[in-house]
Amino acid sequence: MKKKIVTLIIVIILLVAIVLIGFVIFNKDNSKQNESTGGNNMNTERTGWAKDIPTNYKIKSNHQGKLETIHYDTKDYTTGDDITKTAIIYLPYGYDEKSDKEYNILYLMHGWGGHAGDFFEYSNIVNIMDNMIENKDIEPLIVVAATFDAENKGQDWGRSVLELEPFHLDFEEALMPYVESHYKTYAKSISKEDLVASREHRAFAGFSLGGVTTWWMFKHDLDYIKYFLPMSGDAWYVETFGGLYSPKETVDEVEKVVASTDKDYFIYAGLGTNDARYDQVNNQMVEMLKRDVFKDTFVYYQIDGAYHDMNATDIDMYNGLPMFFK
Repeated sequence: MKKKIVTLIIVIILLVAIVLIGFVIFNKDNSKQNESTGGNNMNTERTGWAKDIPTNYKIKSNHQGKLETIHYDTKDYTTGDDITKTAIIYLPYGYDEKSDKEYNILYLMHGWGGHAGDFFEYSNIVNIMDNMIENKDIEPLIVVAATFDAENKGQDWGRSVLELEPFHLDFEEALMPYVESHYKTYAKSISKEDLVASREHRAFAGFSLGGVTTWWMFKHDLDYIKYFLPMSGDAWYVETFGGLYSPKETVDEVEKVVASTDKDYFIYAGLGTNDARYDQVNNQMVEMLKRDVFKDTFVYYQIDGAYHDMNATDIDMYNGLPMFFK
């Protein structure tokens, strides 16, 4: 009898051990999957699922901002020709030229085939920002919806891609000086020293090719910009579609940008799980999550079921903007 009892106890212990080992292996594999997909680990700050926008944020608030159109002199930096470009400015409710109040500023870039007014015409971002400001989710800010396109209209793919990287010159030499000499930001003047000194109050965001532009701005304009919000866009430092074809080499180049400066920064990258560019963008973001150098400066949030459209960008901005200007 005693031998049977001992045998039974051993069998039970073995069964319990097998179950525990299986549980550990399952959770280890599951943890690795969460890390590699960049979107399933809800217990981390670096990655997770984006929150839905409250329904009442999509309707007009009681305190609405206003839009203004500006025209500024610049160059077509692909040809060297002198041109005039357009941008649309969002001013928050209560903005007053005569007040001493200073405002954070976000520069916002459209995708392929778009123009300067895209976000304000085809997304719900104006109502969302009005409500976020009214509910104190974010501080009042100025938003500049600009364009990389010299003619402010949809162009063929090759022409648009050609214009992305040189946009940083337009930004440095024309757009930013014009805007921040006409509107009340934290820049005391438009001297380089004052623009650099106010970088913690400046952000850049973009969608699709605008997201690609955002990565170019990160490479060239960290002196002027602290916060970046690439939406459905990867970095093309190595090649076009770098996130798809060469994610490791692309992130190596992003690391080189970081290593070359003493400036701090913060990146919020957003992507829908049904986005047509999913693999292209996700590959780079997963690679960035693996590297400790970005541990405190980069987050990647996915939108469950979202596509490559402005419904996704609304959610990206709703989730990303509260992390800026801290």
